[in-house]
Amino acid sequence: MMLKSILSCLLLGCFMFSGAAQTTSKEEYKDKYDRLVAKVGASGIGVETLIKHWLREYPNDVDALIGKFLYSYSKSQTSQVVGKTQKKYLGQEPVLTLADSLGTVTYYFEELFFNDILFKQAISDIDRVIRLYPDRIDLRFYKVAAYTGYEKESPIQAAAELTSIIDYNATQKPQWEHPEYVINDDYFFSAIQEYCIVYFKYATDDGYAAFYNLTKRVLDYYPKNTMFLNNMGSYYLVARKDEKEAVKYYNMVLKLKKDDTTAIRSCILICRNSKDVKGEKKYLEMLVKYGETDIEKQAAQVRMDYLNSL
Repeated sequence: MMLKSILSCLLLGCFMFSGAAQTTSKEEYKDKYDRLVAKVGASGIGVETLIKHWLREYPNDVDALIGKFLYSYSKSQTSQVVGKTQKKYLGQEPVLTLADSLGTVTYYFEELFFNDILFKQAISDIDRVIRLYPDRIDLRFYKVAAYTGYEKESPIQAAAELTSIIDYNATQKPQWEHPEYVINDDYFFSAIQEYCIVYFKYATDDGYAAFYNLTKRVLDYYPKNTMFLNNMGSYYLVARKDEKEAVKYYNMVLKLKKDDTTAIRSCILICRNSKDVKGEKKYLEMLVKYGETDIEKQAAQVRMDYLNSL
Protein backbone atom coordinates (compact mmCIF):
# COMPACT_ATOMS: atom_id res chain seq x y z
CA MET A 1 0.00 0.00 0.00
CA MET A 2 2.85 2.31 0.91
CA LEU A 3 4.65 1.48 -2.38
CA LYS A 4 1.49 2.31 -4.31
CA SER A 5 1.27 5.63 -2.49
CA ILE A 6 4.91 6.45 -3.22
CA LEU A 7 4.46 5.63 -6.94
CA SER A 8 1.38 7.81 -7.05
CA CYS A 9 3.32 10.70 -5.53
CA LEU A 10 6.17 10.22 -8.00
CA LEU A 11 3.78 10.15 -10.96
CA LEU A 12 2.05 13.27 -9.66
CA GLY A 13 5.43 14.95 -9.26
CA CYS A 14 6.40 14.06 -12.82
CA PHE A 15 3.09 15.38 -14.07
CA MET A 16 3.55 18.62 -12.13
CA PHE A 17 7.10 19.00 -13.45
CA SER A 18 5.92 18.37 -17.00
CA GLY A 19 3.16 20.88 -16.56
CA ALA A 20 5.62 23.42 -15.18
CA ALA A 21 7.87 22.91 -18.19
CA GLN A 22 4.98 23.97 -20.39
CA THR A 23 4.28 27.18 -18.47
CA THR A 24 7.17 29.17 -19.92
CA SER A 25 5.48 32.10 -21.62
CA LYS A 26 6.37 33.62 -24.97
CA GLU A 27 7.62 36.69 -23.17
CA GLU A 28 9.88 34.62 -20.92
CA TYR A 29 11.34 32.82 -23.92
CA LYS A 30 11.93 36.15 -25.63
CA ASP A 31 13.68 37.50 -22.55
CA LYS A 32 15.90 34.39 -22.30
CA TYR A 33 16.69 34.65 -25.99
CA ASP A 34 17.60 38.34 -25.82
CA ARG A 35 19.88 37.81 -22.83
CA LEU A 36 21.59 34.82 -24.44
CA VAL A 37 22.13 36.53 -27.81
CA ALA A 38 23.55 39.58 -26.03
CA LYS A 39 26.22 37.27 -24.59
CA VAL A 40 27.00 34.82 -27.40
CA GLY A 41 25.55 36.33 -30.61
CA ALA A 42 22.67 35.24 -32.86
CA SER A 43 24.26 31.86 -33.64
CA GLY A 44 26.23 31.28 -30.44
CA ILE A 45 26.25 28.24 -28.17
CA GLY A 46 22.83 27.43 -26.78
CA VAL A 47 20.82 29.64 -29.11
CA GLU A 48 19.69 26.87 -31.45
CA THR A 49 18.58 24.67 -28.52
CA LEU A 50 16.62 27.51 -26.94
CA ILE A 51 14.87 28.29 -30.23
CA LYS A 52 13.93 24.62 -30.72
CA HIS A 53 12.30 24.49 -27.28
CA TRP A 54 10.59 27.81 -27.94
CA LEU A 55 9.14 26.68 -31.27
CA ARG A 56 8.08 23.34 -29.84
CA GLU A 57 5.76 25.16 -27.47
CA TYR A 58 4.85 28.09 -29.73
CA PRO A 59 5.38 26.97 -33.36
CA ASN A 60 4.04 30.19 -34.89
CA ASP A 61 5.51 32.70 -32.47
CA VAL A 62 6.92 35.53 -34.58
CA ASP A 63 9.87 36.27 -32.31
CA ALA A 64 10.93 32.63 -32.20
CA LEU A 65 10.72 32.39 -35.98
CA ILE A 66 12.76 35.57 -36.38
CA GLY A 67 15.31 34.07 -34.01
CA LYS A 68 15.49 30.96 -36.20
CA PHE A 69 16.08 33.09 -39.29
CA LEU A 70 18.76 35.16 -37.56
CA TYR A 71 20.46 31.98 -36.35
CA SER A 72 20.66 30.56 -39.89
CA TYR A 73 21.73 33.87 -41.42
CA SER A 74 24.41 34.50 -38.81
CA LYS A 75 25.62 30.90 -39.05
CA SER A 76 25.97 31.24 -42.84
CA GLN A 77 28.51 34.07 -42.57
CA THR A 78 32.25 34.23 -42.21
CA SER A 79 34.29 37.40 -42.21
CA GLN A 80 37.66 37.87 -43.87
CA VAL A 81 39.95 40.81 -44.49
CA VAL A 82 40.53 40.95 -48.24
CA GLY A 83 43.00 43.03 -50.23
CA LYS A 84 41.71 44.98 -53.24
CA THR A 85 43.07 47.53 -55.68
CA GLN A 86 40.22 50.04 -55.36
CA LYS A 87 40.15 52.71 -52.67
CA LYS A 88 36.52 51.96 -51.77
CA TYR A 89 34.50 48.76 -51.72
CA LEU A 90 30.70 48.76 -51.43
CA GLY A 91 30.96 52.43 -50.52
CA GLN A 92 33.17 51.66 -47.51
CA GLU A 93 36.62 52.89 -46.57
CA PRO A 94 39.39 50.27 -46.13
CA VAL A 95 40.23 49.01 -42.64
CA LEU A 96 43.92 48.99 -43.61
CA THR A 97 46.08 50.38 -46.41
CA LEU A 98 49.57 49.01 -47.19
CA ALA A 99 52.19 49.71 -49.86
CA ASP A 100 54.81 47.17 -50.92
CA SER A 101 58.48 47.85 -51.71
CA LEU A 102 57.58 48.95 -55.23
CA GLY A 103 55.01 51.43 -54.00
CA THR A 104 51.99 49.36 -55.06
CA VAL A 105 49.15 50.15 -52.69
CA THR A 106 46.70 47.48 -51.50
CA TYR A 107 43.49 48.39 -49.73
CA TYR A 108 42.13 45.90 -47.21
CA PHE A 109 38.42 45.56 -46.51
CA GLU A 110 36.45 43.36 -44.16
CA GLU A 111 34.23 41.23 -46.39
CA LEU A 112 31.49 38.73 -45.59
CA PHE A 113 31.37 35.34 -47.29
CA PHE A 114 28.40 33.00 -47.17
CA ASN A 115 27.70 29.29 -46.99
CA ASP A 116 25.06 28.88 -49.70
CA ILE A 117 23.21 26.03 -47.99
CA LEU A 118 22.84 27.90 -44.70
CA PHE A 119 21.91 31.10 -46.51
CA LYS A 120 19.13 29.32 -48.42
CA GLN A 121 17.90 27.97 -45.08
CA ALA A 122 17.81 31.51 -43.72
CA ILE A 123 15.73 32.70 -46.69
CA SER A 124 13.39 29.74 -46.22
CA ASP A 125 13.05 30.68 -42.54
CA ILE A 126 12.17 34.31 -43.21
CA ASP A 127 9.79 33.36 -46.03
CA ARG A 128 7.84 31.21 -43.58
CA VAL A 129 7.45 34.13 -41.16
CA ILE A 130 6.37 36.51 -43.95
CA ARG A 131 3.67 34.04 -45.04
CA LEU A 132 2.33 33.97 -41.48
CA TYR A 133 2.64 37.73 -40.90
CA PRO A 134 2.49 39.39 -44.36
CA ASP A 135 1.97 42.90 -43.00
CA ARG A 136 4.91 42.92 -40.60
CA ILE A 137 7.12 45.29 -42.56
CA ASP A 138 10.21 44.55 -40.49
CA LEU A 139 10.13 40.93 -41.67
CA ARG A 140 10.26 42.01 -45.29
CA PHE A 141 13.21 44.28 -44.61
CA TYR A 142 14.98 41.41 -42.82
CA LYS A 143 14.85 39.53 -46.11
CA VAL A 144 16.06 42.53 -48.10
CA ALA A 145 18.95 43.03 -45.69
CA ALA A 146 19.91 39.36 -45.99
CA TYR A 147 20.05 39.52 -49.79
CA THR A 148 21.89 42.85 -49.67
CA GLY A 149 24.65 41.29 -47.60
CA TYR A 150 24.76 38.14 -49.71
CA GLU A 151 24.77 39.75 -53.17
CA LYS A 152 27.26 42.52 -52.32
CA GLU A 153 27.92 44.79 -55.32
CA SER A 154 25.18 43.14 -57.44
CA PRO A 155 21.95 43.62 -55.44
CA ILE A 156 19.66 42.05 -58.02
CA GLN A 157 17.46 39.87 -55.80
CA ALA A 158 17.54 42.47 -53.01
CA ALA A 159 16.15 45.05 -55.44
CA ALA A 160 13.52 42.55 -56.60
CA GLU A 161 12.38 42.10 -52.99
CA LEU A 162 12.18 45.85 -52.49
CA THR A 163 10.20 46.15 -55.72
CA SER A 164 7.69 43.61 -54.40
CA ILE A 165 7.35 45.66 -51.20
CA ILE A 166 6.70 48.82 -53.22
CA ASP A 167 4.12 46.98 -55.36
CA TYR A 168 2.41 45.48 -52.31
CA ASN A 169 2.25 48.86 -50.59
CA ALA A 170 0.75 50.58 -53.63
CA THR A 171 -1.72 47.89 -54.72
CA GLN A 172 -2.80 46.28 -51.44
CA LYS A 173 -2.47 49.34 -49.19
CA PRO A 174 -1.69 47.19 -46.15
CA GLN A 175 -1.90 48.33 -42.55
CA TRP A 176 1.79 47.81 -41.99
CA GLU A 177 2.82 46.64 -38.54
CA HIS A 178 6.11 47.02 -36.70
CA PRO A 179 7.02 45.97 -33.14
CA GLU A 180 8.51 49.39 -32.37
CA TYR A 181 7.22 52.02 -34.81
CA VAL A 182 3.99 53.37 -36.21
CA ILE A 183 4.31 52.96 -39.96
CA ASN A 184 3.31 55.93 -42.09
CA ASP A 185 4.32 57.12 -45.56
CA ASP A 186 7.39 58.95 -44.23
CA TYR A 187 8.69 55.76 -42.60
CA PHE A 188 7.93 53.63 -45.65
CA PHE A 189 9.61 55.85 -48.23
CA SER A 190 12.55 56.61 -45.94
CA ALA A 191 13.14 52.88 -45.49
CA ILE A 192 13.14 52.30 -49.25
CA GLN A 193 15.42 55.30 -49.68
CA GLU A 194 17.97 53.93 -47.22
CA TYR A 195 18.54 50.95 -49.49
CA CYS A 196 18.60 53.16 -52.58
CA ILE A 197 21.41 55.17 -51.01
CA VAL A 198 23.33 52.01 -50.13
CA TYR A 199 23.16 50.73 -53.71
CA PHE A 200 24.02 54.15 -55.15
CA LYS A 201 27.16 54.30 -53.01
CA TYR A 202 28.33 50.97 -54.43
CA ALA A 203 29.06 52.90 -57.65
CA THR A 204 28.76 49.70 -59.68
CA ASP A 205 26.65 49.08 -62.77
CA ASP A 206 24.33 46.75 -60.85
CA GLY A 207 24.19 49.15 -57.91
CA TYR A 208 23.18 52.05 -60.15
CA ALA A 209 20.67 49.81 -61.95
CA ALA A 210 19.05 48.84 -58.64
CA PHE A 211 18.94 52.50 -57.60
CA TYR A 212 17.34 53.53 -60.88
CA ASN A 213 14.79 50.70 -61.04
CA LEU A 214 13.64 51.21 -57.45
CA THR A 215 13.37 54.96 -57.96
CA LYS A 216 11.39 54.51 -61.15
CA ARG A 217 9.07 51.98 -59.48
CA VAL A 218 8.23 54.43 -56.70
CA LEU A 219 7.63 57.23 -59.21
CA ASP A 220 5.36 54.97 -61.29
CA TYR A 221 2.98 54.91 -58.33
CA TYR A 222 3.83 58.23 -56.68
CA PRO A 223 5.00 60.62 -59.46
CA LYS A 224 5.12 63.65 -57.16
CA ASN A 225 7.38 62.13 -54.54
CA THR A 226 10.17 64.71 -54.37
CA MET A 227 12.61 62.38 -52.60
CA PHE A 228 12.61 60.00 -55.54
CA LEU A 229 12.50 62.75 -58.16
CA ASN A 230 15.73 63.96 -56.57
CA ASN A 231 17.02 60.39 -56.84
CA MET A 232 16.37 60.41 -60.56
CA GLY A 233 18.26 63.67 -60.88
CA SER A 234 21.19 62.16 -58.99
CA TYR A 235 21.14 59.07 -61.20
CA TYR A 236 21.41 61.09 -64.40
CA LEU A 237 23.98 63.45 -62.91
CA VAL A 238 26.35 60.83 -61.45
CA ALA A 239 25.69 57.51 -63.20
CA ARG A 240 24.83 58.78 -66.68
CA LYS A 241 26.74 62.09 -66.71
CA ASP A 242 23.68 63.67 -68.31
CA GLU A 243 23.40 67.11 -66.71
CA LYS A 244 20.56 68.25 -68.95
CA GLU A 245 18.34 65.33 -67.90
CA ALA A 246 19.37 65.75 -64.28
CA VAL A 247 18.34 69.41 -64.23
CA LYS A 248 14.98 68.44 -65.69
CA TYR A 249 14.23 66.27 -62.67
CA TYR A 250 15.59 68.78 -60.16
CA ASN A 251 13.33 71.45 -61.65
CA MET A 252 10.38 69.07 -61.34
CA VAL A 253 11.21 68.85 -57.64
CA LEU A 254 11.38 72.65 -57.30
CA LYS A 255 7.99 73.07 -58.95
CA LEU A 256 6.53 70.85 -56.24
CA LYS A 257 8.70 72.04 -53.37
CA LYS A 258 10.41 75.38 -54.02
CA ASP A 259 12.56 75.17 -50.87
CA ASP A 260 14.07 71.75 -51.61
CA THR A 261 17.73 72.44 -50.89
CA THR A 262 18.91 69.12 -52.34
CA ALA A 263 17.59 70.11 -55.76
CA ILE A 264 18.80 73.70 -55.42
CA ARG A 265 22.36 72.69 -54.48
CA SER A 266 22.51 70.15 -57.30
CA CYS A 267 21.40 72.75 -59.86
CA ILE A 268 24.03 75.20 -58.58
CA LEU A 269 26.70 72.52 -59.02
CA ILE A 270 25.56 71.70 -62.55
CA CYS A 271 25.44 75.35 -63.60
CA ARG A 272 28.88 75.98 -62.11
CA ASN A 273 30.37 72.98 -63.92
CA SER A 274 28.88 74.11 -67.23
CA LYS A 275 29.85 77.78 -66.59
CA ASP A 276 26.21 78.83 -66.78
CA VAL A 277 26.53 82.02 -64.73
CA LYS A 278 22.96 83.13 -65.30
CA GLY A 279 21.61 79.78 -64.19
CA GLU A 280 23.91 79.61 -61.17
CA LYS A 281 22.77 83.05 -59.99
CA LYS A 282 19.16 81.95 -60.33
CA TYR A 283 19.65 78.99 -58.01
CA LEU A 284 21.98 80.87 -55.66
CA GLU A 285 19.19 83.37 -55.12
CA MET A 286 16.94 80.49 -54.11
CA LEU A 287 19.60 79.15 -51.72
CA VAL A 288 19.96 82.57 -50.11
CA LYS A 289 16.25 82.43 -49.39
CA TYR A 290 15.79 78.76 -48.50
CA GLY A 291 19.20 77.63 -47.23
CA GLU A 292 19.06 75.37 -44.20
CA THR A 293 21.50 77.42 -42.10
CA ASP A 294 22.58 81.05 -41.87
CA ILE A 295 26.10 80.02 -42.89
CA GLU A 296 24.79 78.38 -46.05
CA LYS A 297 22.69 81.43 -46.89
CA GLN A 298 25.64 83.77 -46.31
CA ALA A 299 27.96 81.64 -48.46
CA ALA A 300 25.41 81.67 -51.28
CA GLN A 301 25.13 85.45 -51.01
CA VAL A 302 28.91 85.87 -51.14
CA ARG A 303 29.09 83.71 -54.28
CA MET A 304 26.23 85.60 -55.90
CA ASP A 305 27.87 88.96 -55.11
CA TYR A 306 31.07 87.71 -56.71
CA LEU A 307 29.25 86.64 -59.89
CA ASN A 308 27.44 89.96 -60.05
CA SER A 309 30.76 91.78 -59.85
CA LEU A 310 32.19 90.08 -62.93
